[in-house]
Amino acid sequence: MRIGELSHQSGVSRRALRYYEEQGLLVPQRGCNGYREYAEDAALIVSQIKGLYLSGLNSEAIRRYLPCARGQTPQLEMCAELRADLLERAAALDDDARTAARQRDILLGHLS
Repeated sequence: MRIGELSHQSGVSRRALRYYEEQGLLVPQRGCNGYREYAEDAALIVSQIKGLYLSGLNSEAIRRYLPCARGQTPQLEMCAELRADLLERAAALDDDARTAARQRDILLGHLS
């Protein structure tokens, strides 16, 4: 399928799809006319990429973990390494949330 069709199927802009390609996350073939040709499972891969970005991973981490991700988000099956990285990220977000709550309480205390 071509980029326009993939964009329509996945709900991701053509620009984002080209960015995924630049980052090595999505690799289309090139037809003899030079147009990008995506495999039939490209929409699933794009869904996985979106889910991994939304979880806070950067392009480098997604490139490393994408081959072990299976299924559609949010029920993404993953290898142990990806699972551990996401659990670590979740713990860091919990720490950030606690810090933000403390700072908010202090700020509101100044306003009392």
